[in-house]
Order: sequence, then C-alpha cells, then structure tokens
Amino acid sequence: MASLSDHEGVLIPSLSLDVRALTGIRGQRVLFRDLGFRVGAGEVLSLEGPNGAGKTSLLRMIAGFLAPAAGRIALVADGKDVDDAEERGKRIAWLGHQDAARPQLTVSETLRFFARLYGGAADHGAALAAVGLAPLANLPCQYLSAGQKKRLALARLTLLNRPVWLLDEPLSSLDAEGRTHANALISGHAAQGGIAVAATHEPIAASHRRLVLGDAA
Repeated sequence: MASLSDHEGVLIPSLSLDVRALTGIRGQRVLFRDLGFRVGAGEVLSLEGPNGAGKTSLLRMIAGFLAPAAGRIALVADGKDVDDAEERGKRIAWLGHQDAARPQLTVSETLRFFARLYGGAADHGAALAAVGLAPLANLPCQYLSAGQKKRLALARLTLLNRPVWLLDEPLSSLDAEGRTHANALISGHAAQGGIAVAATHEPIAASHRRLVLGDAA
C-alpha cells in the first residue's frame, strides 16, 4: 500500500513522470501493487517507508534497471510518451550507493570522465564549488572520505544535463554542510524545471511531495 501527499509546486507541462498500476515483486514477496503517481516538472518526490518496502526497487524500475511485474512507466516530454526503458534512461541521471569514483583519478579527472562519457557540461569548477570540493580538485579519489565521495557523485549529476534525477539516499554519509549542498542542488534542479525522485530516510529540505511505501501483502 502507499499514500501520496501533495505539496504545491511549480508545474511545467512539457515534462512529467507517469507511473500507472505498477506492481513490484522481489523474490516471492510483493513490494507494492497497483501503484500509481505522477511527478511534474519542477517537483521533488520523496520516497519513504521502512527498510524492504521497495523504495530502491521502485527507483530501479523507473531507471530501467529492473522490470516491473505489471504496470507502465512513462516519461512524458513535450507531449510524447517515452515508455521504452532504454530511451527513458537517456533522460535520467542516477545516484546510487556506488560512488563510481576510480581511486587513481583525481576529483576533477573523475568529473571530466563522466562529462565525456555522457556528453554533459564541461564546467567542472562550478560543479565542484557547488558541493564544496573545489579545494580538492587535484586530489586522487582514493583519499576521499565517504562523505566527500557522495559530494562528488552529486557534482556529477549537475554535469549530465538530464531532466530526471533518481536519488537513492542522497543525504547518507553527508555532514551538515554536505546536506546543505545536496538540498541546494535538488532544489535548484527542480527550480529549473527538472524532476527529482529520492528514496530517503532523512528529511529533504526542498519543497516536495511524499510517497510512503509499506507492506503490500
């Protein structure tokens, strides 16, 4: 079962994420069934619930990493439904638990690598400044703390120019300053007409709606 509470936000009709009658199963257990919601441009959706409720699985289904047992996921852009998982994935930026930082590369080299890989923006300095990592630009990633690696992963999001951010525990491992940076990035993405969906156990400061997942049995 799930409950959805609305919060007034900025709606831009050219972009929306539509989930309809979605059923998710892990092993033999139903995580959720007949789940439906819509997230419009300029909105942040917080996925909440206990461990094992299906928050990460739902994110992975939206990203196209997992197939739902039933239902439909579509990204509506400029009036056209993009329901093919591969095509939808080209418009999605993912933040998971793996930081994807190569130990031998510096912080700046890591951002340049991902910008080239995904055809993103090239302003690495601004991205690092936005998460408080500018002084560490030339430091190899092997010397970063867990929180600094999370900041680097957040900086990577800003370079990809993708309208939908899927965030799995975006505030974990971060200190107070890091949370401030993360919340500012999420709010800024939404203010520019993007969509953010975050699975989290911690409150997000950005204006958001809440989807609470529970036991579907």
